[in-house]
Amino acid sequence: MEKKTINVSAKTLEEAVAEAAVQLGVEPAAVEYTVVTEAKKGFLGIGAADCEISASFTPAGEKNAIEFIKTVLADMQIESDIETSYNSDDDFVINVNGEQAGVLIGHHGDTLDSLQYLLNLAANRREEGKKQEYIRVVLDVEGYRAKREEALRALARRQAEKVLKFKRSIMLEPMNPYERRIIHSEVQGIAGVSTNSIGSENNRKIVIYLDDKKTVEA
Repeated sequence: MEKKTINVSAKTLEEAVAEAAVQLGVEPAAVEYTVVTEAKKGFLGIGAADCEISASFTPAGEKNAIEFIKTVLADMQIESDIETSYNSDDDFVINVNGEQAGVLIGHHGDTLDSLQYLLNLAANRREEGKKQEYIRVVLDVEGYRAKREEALRALARRQAEKVLKFKRSIMLEPMNPYERRIIHSEVQGIAGVSTNSIGSENNRKIVIYLDDKKTVEA
């Protein structure tokens, strides 16, 4: 779920933080805030102003994920910037940007996927005595995943055209589940062809084949 930010006003900073903690449902120490307006006592009550803060908090899972990727980057001596956001599926997205960050991608994203797996383990590590909601973390580098998705969709269209032209099935190279879903999704919208997957999980491939029963809807 997207990070919630609230504005709270009170006579003092301490009271504003305490009120923000109540509204956010966390301990005061977990509140992250910036002061929007500092409290003013005024003179004889004239010109007095409350302290206003913009407050939020980062769930433990997200903190664990951020700390994990920062540690990896530091250990690999990679200078980069980290941006976080939420996608349409409410996944917590960490995007790493920097000239040296490309090494995290690997062949067709293999290294990136392995890091993402470890990142999710770190993010959902349970601490005894504390409740924590499961979060799914998506790791990206320089927007690689969007570029890879478009490349895969283009590949699916090209191969589907070959199947229709030469009337022969085509088997693609092994792909991970995420990439196979993209291929299946793209071919699903093309009349005359369909897909299925064959092979073991670590070597699973997609086959694009003729499907005479599949026609364009009017």
